[in-house]
Amino acid sequence: MADAKQDDISQNARKYWSAAGYLPGGVIREVDYASQSTGLHPSLEGIKIVDTDTHITEAPDLFTSRAPAALKDKVPHVRRVNGTDRWFVGDRDFGTMGGNVIRADNNKLLGRLAFPTLEEGHPGGHMIKERLKAMDDMGIYAQICFQNSGVTQAGSLMSLRDPALALSIIQIFNDASAEYQAESGQRIFSMAHLPFWDQAELEKEARRCIDMGLKGFVLPDTPERVGVPSFMHDYWTPFLEMCDATGTPLNFHLNAAIDPNTLTWEGFEFEQTLSVVATMFSIGNAATLGNWMVSGRLDRHPNLKIGLIESGMGWVPFAIEALEHQFNEMLPRFSQILTRRPWQYFRDHFYCTFWFEKVGPKLLLETVGVDNVMFETDFPHPTSLYPGAQEHIVDVLGGYDFVTKKKVLQDNAVRLYNLPF
Repeated sequence: MADAKQDDISQNARKYWSAAGYLPGGVIREVDYASQSTGLHPSLEGIKIVDTDTHITEAPDLFTSRAPAALKDKVPHVRRVNGTDRWFVGDRDFGTMGGNVIRADNNKLLGRLAFPTLEEGHPGGHMIKERLKAMDDMGIYAQICFQNSGVTQAGSLMSLRDPALALSIIQIFNDASAEYQAESGQRIFSMAHLPFWDQAELEKEARRCIDMGLKGFVLPDTPERVGVPSFMHDYWTPFLEMCDATGTPLNFHLNAAIDPNTLTWEGFEFEQTLSVVATMFSIGNAATLGNWMVSGRLDRHPNLKIGLIESGMGWVPFAIEALEHQFNEMLPRFSQILTRRPWQYFRDHFYCTFWFEKVGPKLLLETVGVDNVMFETDFPHPTSLYPGAQEHIVDVLGGYDFVTKKKVLQDNAVRLYNLPF
């Protein structure tokens, strides 16, 4: 990979969470925690709610405590710079520790990405025992978890120009994910990362993760942006065949095919920009959906499962209707390759999520598909459905029968991630 591209990737790592999101300011929302945290609502008794989008902050000693002696001085570590905790690899700044707007006293910070230091945020952001307590209070049985910083993302690690060190960092993260899963009593399931810059190591690490019992992989929709062949290339075929054969899902968590940071007006304040960017990140999943549908990959791998995470659901009917139209207008030459229609591809392969929405789950659930929609909170990020997750669930799903509620809140996630309950 060219040095310029590697430098761009490193810069993206440092900007993973904008420094402006940690500046003094924001507004604290006082939370009546006692009334908002009474566990599972009685009407949902018998359902093990799976929250399919949450984030575990990488603990400051995650890498140094697990690395072999020869790597302890090389793996990521945390430094406090101008009052903000940041990840470093050597002397290279790899960005902040990610988002946690739930304060240690359970109140919520608005208008910012996180508190600047780890100890100011809720300890459940990075500690399993405290996380399980928060889940119980929210009435959540299990969580699917994603990283909370840029330091473990393969694209960022490629900029180190040290493949062996980058691979070790990935493996330490995945080992820790397996530890969290066991420590939580099979309630917290962190998605694995992969060294996708090396085909042989990609396949070897994917097999190791599957054998360890990890429940899915998180990938970028457009790996060619970091100098790796696109999913159209046979570079990916053995890995995708492995996922197809084992039922291990791919997750695209806001790693969609567009960069919404390029879509906002100049002159906006931080909060204005983030409001639009967050919305467009979700809608950007329409491009991810379309890429896979027109690629022919889903015909080559008929059992592949794909989670569109932190996606929302209200945009799905329009996007698929648009693709249905384009299949007629633009793709007749591909009729031998694309053997199904967009709605069928969606039903067979895709899962989307909702959290804050009301129109989607109330009015569009049966259109999108009761077997293809899952629930999330995005805890503990800025847009998280906190507090009041149970109240929201009862509101938006209250008009459906118990079987439908159980599918959306539990069964669909259990099927996608092969969960052990």
